[in-house]
Parts: sequence; structure tokens; C-alpha cells
Amino acid sequence: MKVTIVGAGNVGASCAEYIAQKRIASKVVLLDIKEGVAEGKALDLSQTATTLGFNTSITGVTNDYSATAGSDVVVITSGVPRKPGMTREELIGINAGIVQAVSSSILEYSPDTIIVVVSNPMDTMTYLALQSTGLPKNRIIGMGGALDSSRFKTYLSKALEKPANDIQGMVIGGHGDTTMIPLTRLASYNGAPVSQYLDETTLEKVAADTMVGGATLTKLLGTSAWYAPGASVAYLVDSILGDQKRMIPCSVLLEGEYGLEDICIGVPCIIGVNGIEAIVDVKLNEQEKQQLSDSADKVRAMNAALKDVL
Repeated sequence: MKVTIVGAGNVGASCAEYIAQKRIASKVVLLDIKEGVAEGKALDLSQTATTLGFNTSITGVTNDYSATAGSDVVVITSGVPRKPGMTREELIGINAGIVQAVSSSILEYSPDTIIVVVSNPMDTMTYLALQSTGLPKNRIIGMGGALDSSRFKTYLSKALEKPANDIQGMVIGGHGDTTMIPLTRLASYNGAPVSQYLDETTLEKVAADTMVGGATLTKLLGTSAWYAPGASVAYLVDSILGDQKRMIPCSVLLEGEYGLEDICIGVPCIIGVNGIEAIVDVKLNEQEKQQLSDSADKVRAMNAALKDVL
């Protein structure tokens, strides 16, 4: 199995590292536009193979899409972060051009691949990739919900003082500070609702902390996080290549599901060898339905900036 990661920055390199360590794919290609960066990180990662015990081949290339030929999955992490003074429309315009160019180049060499979108704003870039490539919706997956859910479970773990792996919980909606919806009502600890152990005030704080999880890390680190995003991508790729059928919240095109049309937004999906194999209809209460509708309105407002691109 072959995975290409476009963008050899912190997230892309971490993703490559986890895929290799967990032996998810036999070949990983890192591609970047900056001369030597992908090659250097690939070589550095390759030199950990004997100490970490993996045999994944890791290759780095500078803007050479022919090296990506035959990729089963392609992860797009490339794009620029929003800079001071930059408008939302300017950011979307720049990253839209990057995502379109990357998608086109990838499909030239891997026409049957599944594309995982990480570039921000993620829901809008997922929608753009879908519209510009014309691929069926099962083959374009926005990663954000997997990351947001892992952060949600981490904050629940801290509040409960219990192992994170004993906790189930998911985040739906847009991948943004004001658009994501941590489903505290449905979260559980070893099968029991977390509301049996945590009061409403604590649950509200967990949800609030989850929603600003990315911003919190950016403030602490001075840059965007990379360990958890890279691991979340690897988790998603593993479910695809291993045909795991995991239920993972992902940004996917909705065509009437959850009462929404013509929008890519995070909802629980079954992820397998065909990409998005099903959209799971979780029974939301009226408050959660309204939250998802409000989130969709905000994502649509972001998508409006694509009017000059599509």
C-alpha cells in the first residue's frame, strides 16, 4: 500500500512518522515545494527504521508528482496559515489555489486514489476538492472531526481522571472554534454516560476547552499543533487501508443527511477501503440539531469565498 503526503511540514512529517511506525503502509512519499525539505525529513525518518523496527519505505521529493504514482491514499496538508492582517477571503483564495493545483496533479498519476484533506479552512477546502475534481464523495474526506474528537476525549479524560482509551465521544459540525459541536450528551466512560460522573458545569467547560483546543495549542507553541493532527490522519488512513470500518467523524458532502444539502461538514462516517462507506445517522436532540444547523450556516459563509474559484 502506498500513501502520499503533500506538504512536509510538521503535520505532514508527523503523519509519515506514525504511518511508518504503525506499519500502516509499505510506501510513503513526502512531497513539498521547498527544495530539500521533503528529502531531508524522509531521510531522517528512514534512519529510525532499525531502532523502531519498521520496514516502510519513506521517500521525499520536491514537486515531483510522478513519484506519487499509484498512491492508494493522498493526504493534502499543504497551505498557508492565516497571518496578521489577512482576511478570511484572502486565506481561502490562497489555499484554494494550492488545493486545486495539488488535487489536479495527484489525480494525473493516481486517478483511483482517496484524498484526505487537512488544509484549512478544512471543511471549505474539502468542498473545493470535491467540486473541482468531480470525484465521488466517498473519495474526498476532510479529517477535522477525527482530531476534534481526540481532543474532546482528552479533556473528558482529564475531567474524569480516567484513561482516555476508556472514553468514547465525538465532535461533529465544522472544524473551527465556533463551529464544532462536542456531543457531551452521548459521551461515555466504559459504556456509562459521562454525565453520571461529571456535572453540567464541568461538561460545559470540557466542551468549551475542546472548541478552542487548536487555538490553545497555537498560543502555547507559537505555531499550529502537529502531533495530534498527524496521529489523527494516520488513524484515518489506517481505517482506509486496513478496511477497518471504524466510525470516525469526518467532513463529507451531505445530500439530505441531517437535513443538510450541498455542504461538507463533520458527521460520523464508516471509513473503509472505499473511503466513506456510510454516513451514520446519530439521533440528535433538538438542541444538537440546531447547533449543527448553525454550524452549517457558518461553514456556508466560508464557502461563499469560493465564488471566484469554482
